[in-house]
Amino acid sequence: MIPNRNATGILVKSPGRINLIGEHIDYNGGYVLPAAINLKVSLKIYKTENTYCTISSKHGGTFGFDIQQPLEISSTHWENYVLGVIDGLLKKRPNQLGGFECSISSELPIGAGISSSAALECGVAKGLNHLFDLNLSDIELIEISRMAEHNYVGNKCGVMDQFAVTMGQNNKLLILNCKSLEYQLIDADFSTFKIVLLNSNVSHNLVSSEYNTRRAECGQALKIIQEQHPNFDFLADVPETIIESLKEKLPGKVYQRALYVSRENARTLKAASLMQEGKIESFGALMYQTHEGLSKYYEVSCPELDFLVGLTLDLPQVVGSRMMGGGFGGCTINLVKEDFVQNLIDMAQMQYKKEFDIELTPILVETSSGVEITNS
Repeated sequence: MIPNRNATGILVKSPGRINLIGEHIDYNGGYVLPAAINLKVSLKIYKTENTYCTISSKHGGTFGFDIQQPLEISSTHWENYVLGVIDGLLKKRPNQLGGFECSISSELPIGAGISSSAALECGVAKGLNHLFDLNLSDIELIEISRMAEHNYVGNKCGVMDQFAVTMGQNNKLLILNCKSLEYQLIDADFSTFKIVLLNSNVSHNLVSSEYNTRRAECGQALKIIQEQHPNFDFLADVPETIIESLKEKLPGKVYQRALYVSRENARTLKAASLMQEGKIESFGALMYQTHEGLSKYYEVSCPELDFLVGLTLDLPQVVGSRMMGGGFGGCTINLVKEDFVQNLIDMAQMQYKKEFDIELTPILVETSSGVEITNS
């Protein structure tokens, strides 16, 4: 028994997320189509009788701090996801947090592009909000979690991951407008298809730096477009025809980024309609288009991801495949006929090992509810 621990505590289950389509669109003010998944981060949180906080992770070790002392950014990367959230809570509700102990375990692989970071952030945010009766809304908790990543981790992410992790529902996809945060739940009816993630098990250490570079390039594109068309506040709203008309004014890479964003936003809206109509094959075809755009125009893919998508192109049992997440590694997401799932996994593992001498990890996922809290 750990001293100073109160008898009652809470158990927080915080899911990862997938995004079917709408990649690198959230920070451009467009539409995305994510879902929470059935793989979770678990947090057991107890109040203590003092002001000291102890956070321990099965894989990351333990750290602690006094809640009444100023917080500092840690040199240990994962700790900043927690510290950033606590900093945001303290700013919203000064002097209302006390000491606590939090132990973390996870089913989510790190670096796979299924938002283990957002799961941790939102789990901490919602858990402490509940435990200390902070009465913050889900939208406030989502924003605190997002800004934790901006201010403590240094990743200028959009809002999709935190929103999906918090607001997801079982058997539903979220069609989310990232500029207004208006959303609609649509049925995740994939018929006889399963969602299979193929984890490349590579990370090219470019995600954060290149992610922020893409944001800057998109910001540059929008600024140039606004000189001619000041009515546009977000790049995702700009029609492809306008981007084409300004091609000479947009530097090469910046033009390509803008073109991808405009096309991807249109694809996402079309994909949501196709899902509601039950046209899964047509939906999957748009996923392939997205991958081509991410690889050639947005340039956030890598040889391993391109190879895994390429493997599926001539397989009628796979109707859609693309890289998912920030890029430069992580997973591909695939829509695969139920009776072909194992065949795909076996073939992909063998071919991928032969090509790159790297073991591939398959991950089968289903949609799930967002963050849930029960008594520990």
